[in-house]
Amino acid sequence: MQTKLQSLLESCANVLVGYLVALGAQLVVFPLMGIPVSLSQNVTIGVIFTAVSLGRSYALRRAFNWLHAQ
Repeated sequence: MQTKLQSLLESCANVLVGYLVALGAQLVVFPLMGIPVSLSQNVTIGVIFTAVSLGRSYALRRAFNWLHAQ
Protein backbone atom coordinates (compact mmCIF):
# COMPACT_ATOMS: atom_id res chain seq x y z
CA MET A 1 0.00 0.00 0.00
CA GLN A 2 1.23 3.52 -0.80
CA THR A 3 1.81 6.22 1.74
CA LYS A 4 0.13 9.56 1.20
CA LEU A 5 3.44 11.07 0.08
CA GLN A 6 4.00 8.26 -2.44
CA SER A 7 0.48 8.81 -3.77
CA LEU A 8 1.17 12.52 -4.15
CA LEU A 9 4.50 11.96 -5.90
CA GLU A 10 2.98 9.44 -8.31
CA SER A 11 0.10 11.81 -9.04
CA CYS A 12 2.50 14.69 -9.66
CA ALA A 13 4.61 12.65 -12.09
CA ASN A 14 1.51 11.42 -13.89
CA VAL A 15 0.05 14.91 -14.15
CA LEU A 16 3.35 16.47 -15.29
CA VAL A 17 3.62 14.02 -18.18
CA GLY A 18 -0.07 14.56 -18.94
CA TYR A 19 0.45 18.33 -18.95
CA LEU A 20 3.27 18.14 -21.46
CA VAL A 21 1.28 15.85 -23.73
CA ALA A 22 -1.82 18.04 -23.44
CA LEU A 23 0.14 21.23 -24.14
CA GLY A 24 1.63 19.67 -27.24
CA ALA A 25 -1.79 18.49 -28.36
CA GLN A 26 -3.31 21.95 -27.76
CA LEU A 27 -0.59 23.57 -29.84
CA VAL A 28 -1.55 21.30 -32.75
CA VAL A 29 -5.31 20.89 -32.31
CA PHE A 30 -6.41 24.45 -31.50
CA PRO A 31 -5.06 25.91 -34.77
CA LEU A 32 -6.55 23.00 -36.73
CA MET A 33 -9.93 23.82 -35.21
CA GLY A 34 -9.56 27.52 -35.95
CA ILE A 35 -9.21 28.49 -32.29
CA PRO A 36 -6.73 31.36 -32.02
CA VAL A 37 -4.83 30.86 -28.76
CA SER A 38 -1.42 32.28 -27.89
CA LEU A 39 1.31 30.21 -26.28
CA SER A 40 0.77 31.98 -22.95
CA GLN A 41 -2.97 31.24 -23.13
CA ASN A 42 -2.20 27.60 -23.93
CA VAL A 43 0.10 27.43 -20.91
CA THR A 44 -2.57 29.01 -18.66
CA ILE A 45 -5.25 26.63 -19.90
CA GLY A 46 -2.88 23.73 -19.32
CA VAL A 47 -2.05 24.87 -15.77
CA ILE A 48 -5.72 25.13 -14.83
CA PHE A 49 -6.55 21.68 -16.14
CA THR A 50 -3.37 20.29 -14.57
CA ALA A 51 -4.41 21.54 -11.12
CA VAL A 52 -7.82 19.91 -11.56
CA SER A 53 -6.19 16.70 -12.77
CA LEU A 54 -3.74 16.58 -9.86
CA GLY A 55 -6.55 16.94 -7.30
CA ARG A 56 -8.64 14.29 -9.06
CA SER A 57 -5.75 11.86 -9.38
CA TYR A 58 -4.70 12.21 -5.74
CA ALA A 59 -8.27 11.87 -4.43
CA LEU A 60 -8.93 8.75 -6.51
CA ARG A 61 -5.62 7.18 -5.47
CA ARG A 62 -6.39 7.76 -1.78
CA ALA A 63 -9.96 6.47 -2.20
CA PHE A 64 -8.73 3.26 -3.80
CA ASN A 65 -6.10 2.82 -1.10
CA TRP A 66 -8.77 3.33 1.56
CA LEU A 67 -11.08 0.81 -0.13
CA HIS A 68 -8.24 -1.69 -0.45
CA ALA A 69 -7.43 -1.40 3.27
CA GLN A 70 -11.01 -2.27 4.29
